[in-house]
Amino acid sequence: MRRILSIGAFVAGLSAGAAGSAIAGPSILFDPATGHVIESDNPFARWYPASLTKLMTTYVAFRMVQSGEVTLASPVRISKNSAKEPPSKMGYKPGSVLTLDNALKILMVKSANDVATAVGESLAGSEAGFALRMNEEARRLGMTGSHFVNAHGLHDDSQYTTPRDLAILSAALRREFPQHAGYFSIEGLSVGKKAIASHNTLIGRFEGADGMKTGYTCPSGFNLVASATRNGRTLMAVVVGATSVASRAEEAAAMLSRGFSQKVEGLPALDTLKPVGTGIEKATNMRDELCSKEGREARRKAEQEAAKAKQEAAKAKQEAADTTLEAKGDEDEEAVEKSAYLTEFDRPRKLVAVELGGATGPVPKGLALAIANEESLGIPLPTWRPDQPPPAGAEPIAMRGDSIVGG
Repeated sequence: MRRILSIGAFVAGLSAGAAGSAIAGPSILFDPATGHVIESDNPFARWYPASLTKLMTTYVAFRMVQSGEVTLASPVRISKNSAKEPPSKMGYKPGSVLTLDNALKILMVKSANDVATAVGESLAGSEAGFALRMNEEARRLGMTGSHFVNAHGLHDDSQYTTPRDLAILSAALRREFPQHAGYFSIEGLSVGKKAIASHNTLIGRFEGADGMKTGYTCPSGFNLVASATRNGRTLMAVVVGATSVASRAEEAAAMLSRGFSQKVEGLPALDTLKPVGTGIEKATNMRDELCSKEGREARRKAEQEAAKAKQEAAKAKQEAADTTLEAKGDEDEEAVEKSAYLTEFDRPRKLVAVELGGATGPVPKGLALAIANEESLGIPLPTWRPDQPPPAGAEPIAMRGDSIVGG
């Protein structure tokens, strides 16, 4: 099984793997419709999820919409606390309000940490309250190797998951909320005059790619949950601990490609896998490999050696092709493939517009509670607009433009 390597082995492994599979950590490939596991590599390894956390944030939000607690038009407010989150972020000012719908689109494409925290605070009243709901849902789904403490995925030693648990969560999102599948396949966002491309490099470049989410921090490495549908069949791949954006994409694409050529009859199901393997008690931390000076130099050297090896392999392939063409005569020459799985994104992206304001749905109880707490602490809030009644079922709080007012 592939494991995180020492710096020396990391260099040797990346170089040796230049013409083969990408260097990555644990993984799992499965059919979400049947739950059958097509292949896996240490799927119970404990791992830091990074922004894959936002899949659980989104799942909790969908569950709250389903239960009638909120709607997709309900307000999400940027608090002073959420505005302080480090990048990736939208940079909205405290007091700004957007719809839950737009907030979730931003989470899936931009992976904005300030918006993720705002979603948690608005829906549950606090970050801690939202984490409780995340863990409740994880237990209900059978995610036995996961624990959440925040909605965004920025590093915390106490926040972890496993590839198997991420597979359960991802399958639940597709199975329980097919009407919301479009959130996970967005190619990019339009924010005013700015275009923001999806971090999922399979979207638009891998045949049938239709989701889901990426994640990266120094401790977690490069993570990806990728889904694709071909001829009515959907497969999903979870890759964690890759060493670059390119390697996580190549690994996931390779897994999906293999999976579409295989049948699932007789394969084990997700819920029958037993928690065995290495690293299941303590999460691997990739910070030294990826973000220390030594690690960065080692990775840079490894990437240079890998690129050289790839060029040599391509040259050898072209020479072999030239020899074949000479033997065949006037047949058309074929171009050397740049990637076995991914094509170039050679068309304009389909952008989805998001903006502040527009929140016409009921105010979440969590947000009403948060505002009430602010009032009790003596934090001044604007006065109520008498010409704007509160949303149905809400406390006396209303939206004014792109901010919430109360009285």
